[in-house]
Amino acid sequence: MASTVPSVPTKLVDVEVATTTRRNVPAVVLAATGPALGPGGEGIDVSDLTGKAGEAVRHDGTWTLGVGTGSLADYRAAGASLVRALSGEDAPKTADVLLTPDFDAGKVRALVLGVALGGYRFKVTGEDAPKRVGSLRLVASDTGFEEVLTSAALKAHALATATSLARDLANTPSNVKDPRWLTTTAARLADKVDGLSATVRDEKWLAQQGFGGVLAVGGGSARPPRFLELTYGTTGPHLVFVGKGITFDTGGISVKPADGMHLMRTDMAGGGAVIAALLAVARRQLPIRVTGLVPCAENHVSGSAYRPGDVVRHYGGATTEVTNTDAEGRMVLADALAYAVKNLKPDLVVDVATLTGAMKVSLGLRTGGVFSSSDEVAAQVVEAGANVGEKWWRMPLLEEHVSAVASEIADYKQCPPGPGGVTAALFLQKFAGDVPWAHLDIAGPARSEKVYDEVVAGATGFGARTLVELAEKYSR
Repeated sequence: MASTVPSVPTKLVDVEVATTTRRNVPAVVLAATGPALGPGGEGIDVSDLTGKAGEAVRHDGTWTLGVGTGSLADYRAAGASLVRALSGEDAPKTADVLLTPDFDAGKVRALVLGVALGGYRFKVTGEDAPKRVGSLRLVASDTGFEEVLTSAALKAHALATATSLARDLANTPSNVKDPRWLTTTAARLADKVDGLSATVRDEKWLAQQGFGGVLAVGGGSARPPRFLELTYGTTGPHLVFVGKGITFDTGGISVKPADGMHLMRTDMAGGGAVIAALLAVARRQLPIRVTGLVPCAENHVSGSAYRPGDVVRHYGGATTEVTNTDAEGRMVLADALAYAVKNLKPDLVVDVATLTGAMKVSLGLRTGGVFSSSDEVAAQVVEAGANVGEKWWRMPLLEEHVSAVASEIADYKQCPPGPGGVTAALFLQKFAGDVPWAHLDIAGPARSEKVYDEVVAGATGFGARTLVELAEKYSR
């Protein structure tokens, strides 16, 4: 029987670096703002060209591709636009992109990210997918840089693969994607990668171990919760990535409005980023130890759903007074953070979640929020994101709201009064202990309603590349 969803992972455009062009293969000439044409541009009429990033124009058997001022963002946008242009009924199987002499590793990484991700498509349909270019050759003008550029292209493709898988997992509709599907899919993919192991725990284990937050959130669904642990490496610094794995979020008893609820299939985008990052780290064989934890549950409405006013005991014994069942992400993350601190002895813990609508108001839809008590850790996350084309902004852990996390009836209050993104982070900080920690709120950039740069409508895969880059920094 055919699957009701596309195969996971989605196949991306292949990219290679070489120093020679191929016969009977369309050439792509780069055009900077002006326009100023690169190699292969002799004889091309520039009267209708601007060189703006992403401007793809066909000239008989040749294309021109605008790269703007040559910033990394321009190259990502250009790569994405090129793949979209090389689609349709007459899409070529391959093309040669003629690089300018000033190309370096950074520009190749940006261009390849755009190329690999710009043509991403996830659609549940009985029709064949539209034709798309299958591969590109980046033709370098200097043979001395071929090895450097090849290494850069391979890294970029690995990052794009991580982003694409995170998109696949988040886009999968929730009639297919439940906690069992998400964890078993991750385990299946992990089994194919050397050095990466996956352990999936069921609701019985969660009850035995006292994962009260995960069990409370998942208690209203007929599809029971799961806990995924991905393990890579045995030496080097130990990083633990924790991702929210809510496979669908109705809001529970504090039910969400109908408008927008269909998008809650992507409420496990943080968990998807963690799964994708672990696979990428293992494939790149980085000399580091990384553990990925994804607490998975479906927050549903039923007679067994948890209620406002309940007191829940988390892993490790701390208790939380529930005030809003729609703030379920922090409940499952609290269990996983406590588990990490007690059992894994991490050098750094980073949790990633589509956690609060407040962050969408604060930072919009293209920037993630970073919370950390460590200036160094916060700076490392922002820098890692900048290196891979993901924007982060550090948010404050405001001291004047710390006392609001305390509950009169339990240890902590789930939804303290005050600025929502900040108080959610302050709640999670209680479970991170004294371990260096960062909380990444991706509620805004995890989804997009329109196409821009290398992003397409739907799940964006935001955060996966940053986690991989962060692991690479700690492995040096």
